[in-house]
Amino acid sequence: MFTGIVQTKLPVAEVKSAENFATLVFEFPEALLAGLQIGASVAINGTCLTVRTIDATRVSFDVIAQTLKVTNLGQLNRGCVVNIERAARYGDEIGGHVVSGHVMDQVRVMEVIDSPNNRIIWLERPETLAPYLLDKGFVALNGCSLTIAAVDNKRFAVHLIPETLDVTVFGRVQTGDRINLEVDSQTQAVVETVQRLLGDPESRNALLTGWSDNG
Repeated sequence: MFTGIVQTKLPVAEVKSAENFATLVFEFPEALLAGLQIGASVAINGTCLTVRTIDATRVSFDVIAQTLKVTNLGQLNRGCVVNIERAARYGDEIGGHVVSGHVMDQVRVMEVIDSPNNRIIWLERPETLAPYLLDKGFVALNGCSLTIAAVDNKRFAVHLIPETLDVTVFGRVQTGDRINLEVDSQTQAVVETVQRLLGDPESRNALLTGWSDNG
C-alpha cells in the first residue's frame, strides 16, 4: 500500500531489456535505502514493483510483460526520471489517499497550462474510466495523489502547486506524454455498486422506492 505522496524523483541508472521483460536499476539516496530489503515494495511512477537486488546504493526491479504493456515503464530509457515512493507502514500519515500501485491504464497529456506558481495539466478521460474520474475526486497519476479539479466529456484537469512540481516529475511533463493512472478504490467501489444495483430491475426499483420514501 502507498499514500500517493511521492518521496522523490530519480533518473533510471540502467535498463536491462529482454523479450517481454526488463530490469530497471536506480541509484537510491541514503534516505530511501534505510531499512530497504530484497522483496520490499516500491512504487515506480505509481507501479508497485518488488526489489530484486540491492548492491550498495544500486537497487533493481524486474518488470514483466503485463506491466510493460499497461504502464509507461516500458517506455523508460537510461536517464528518464520517475516518481518514487516507498511502501507505507502502519501508523504512517496518509497525506494523500490509499494507493495500491496497480495501474489501470495510461492516459495522454492533452494540454499543459503554466502560470506563476501554478501548472494545470489536462489529460484524456477514457470512456472505460470516465465513471471513476469525477470532479473533486481522487486520482493517482504516476503514483502522485491528486484531486481532480475539472472534468468534461473527453478530459480532466489537475492543478499542481510548486511543492508537487519540485518533488515529482510533473514539472517536466509535456503534451503527448503518457501518464500512469490508478483510480481511487473507494470511488470505484461505490460507482460499481450503484451500477450493479441500477442494472438489476428489482434492486433498481427498491432503490428508487427508498429515495422516494425518504423524500
